Amino acid sequence: MTSTTPTASALSTTATTSTTSTTSVASVASWDDLVAAALLGTERRTPPVAPRPGQDAPSALLDAAALSTVRRRAGLRPAPARPGPGRAPEDPRPALPTAARSRLALLLADRSAPGRGGPRSAPDLAELLPQWLALANHHGYRVPDALLPALLDAARARTDLRPEALTLGGPRALWLARLNPDWKFALRGAAGRAPTPLPEPSDVAAAPDDEQRLWEEGLFAERVSLLASARHRDPAAGLALLSGTWSTERAEDRLMFLDSLRDDLSPSDEPFLEQALSDRSRNVRATAAELLSALPGSALAARMAERSRGCVALTTDEPTAGERIAVRPPDECDSGMQRDGIVAKPPSGRGKRSWWLGQLVEATPLDRWSEWFGGRTPAEIVALPVTDGGQADLHAAWCRAAVRQRSAEWCRALLGTPAVAPVTAGEAAPAAWRDPAKLLSALPARERAEWVAEFIASHGLSDAFRLLGVCTVPWAEPLGRAVVDALDIARDAGSYPWSFSGVMGLAERCLDPSQADRLEVLTAIPDETEGAAPGAGGYWAEAFQRLVGTLRLRAAMQAELAPA
Repeated sequence: MTSTTPTASALSTTATTSTTSTTSVASVASWDDLVAAALLGTERRTPPVAPRPGQDAPSALLDAAALSTVRRRAGLRPAPARPGPGRAPEDPRPALPTAARSRLALLLADRSAPGRGGPRSAPDLAELLPQWLALANHHGYRVPDALLPALLDAARARTDLRPEALTLGGPRALWLARLNPDWKFALRGAAGRAPTPLPEPSDVAAAPDDEQRLWEEGLFAERVSLLASARHRDPAAGLALLSGTWSTERAEDRLMFLDSLRDDLSPSDEPFLEQALSDRSRNVRATAAELLSALPGSALAARMAERSRGCVALTTDEPTAGERIAVRPPDECDSGMQRDGIVAKPPSGRGKRSWWLGQLVEATPLDRWSEWFGGRTPAEIVALPVTDGGQADLHAAWCRAAVRQRSAEWCRALLGTPAVAPVTAGEAAPAAWRDPAKLLSALPARERAEWVAEFIASHGLSDAFRLLGVCTVPWAEPLGRAVVDALDIARDAGSYPWSFSGVMGLAERCLDPSQADRLEVLTAIPDETEGAAPGAGGYWAEAFQRLVGTLRLRAAMQAELAPA
């Protein structure tokens, strides 16, 4: 009788063969491949191991993972020690004063807290950290080495902190970021800003070969910093640096480098920008056209002006013998217009011809309009009626041109008086084309504050939030007083303070800290008036207590950072 039971020798041979087969397969498949297949599932990704006869794919994957785990644990050989990191670069900037160092440690520790502790009237330290960093950088300090990891962690969690945090961290922040992948954001730069202090001209001039090597081999953040420094020192030399590698740069890098030319833009940049109009990247072409239109004497500005002159002209209305602006948008967007940055396809809901016209007008030098319209001032030109309902598109284009060309005179004319409230985009009114916040950005800081103060006095705080955001910090008088008076009026009206939480938050960051004592009277709980929201007085008292406490804390921060 023949037995079907395998002998011990056969079992041993089979097991050895199976284990050897799986082991050989597991040794071929990398650990990362096994993990990827396990995470995605064998139905979505074929495991990097072949199942044995009668075995399904998941089981084969688990067997291979088990064997690979044993091999990784038991078969590892001591590897040669890698060389340690080089010495951290020196940072010659002065150290923080003792009190300021303690303050930074407190701000960074509060940032990592799981939630806001303490009463609602206590200042929010997390909101004070950006201002503290900006002030420390203004005085030229460097971060203490012991606090650099916590600072990088804070910048990793909050992108708004990165430019100032990396500036304060200096060259040691980049050195440390190379050792920890969690901080790799520092190696990519921060929104185009140089994360390290710009090198001194003497340092760069003394080692041109080192500068060229850094430009060709450095990290992106280092290259942005180097280009900004070279442009600030010698715009032509900086442009030559960029031109040398322009054709080999990635499209996104070309865009960032091109945008960095904006601060020190000059007519000598025109030939390079004209070449960039033929770039293969649409975004690069658009940025080059925008920069050229900001140069009133450029050939592109002249071409745009010639096109605009054929579309917008001064005419006389026969029945009333009054002068008007006649608008006739272009009939087509030819290849020349597109090369000069005109986008042919309009957004949804916009007519093609009016879309083309707006782009032509915003790229036309503003002084041409006074020349074409008989020497009229911007205010007189803006006051002229426009035929066929073209005023909104024409004035909107002038607004964009005034902001781009930083013309305070045109911005004043387009803004008008603060007593005229801007309307929402959905309303059909003459003021619908205006964007006061952008127009205000081209005015001097003092004039900006005075305009917004008058606006608040006429219209209250409801429509003023965006306008407050473009005013210089700390708010100059009478803006600070206008904001506080408007908040006081809202409190007396019985409204809840959280209806004005956005403005109150801005006030905490932007009011002059010297105003704290004057605001002390507002921290008392007022008597509830008839019709007031229940408990609103107590909430207002807490809100003003927090405002006063924050202002005093900001004053203390300024004193701690002031050089001895």
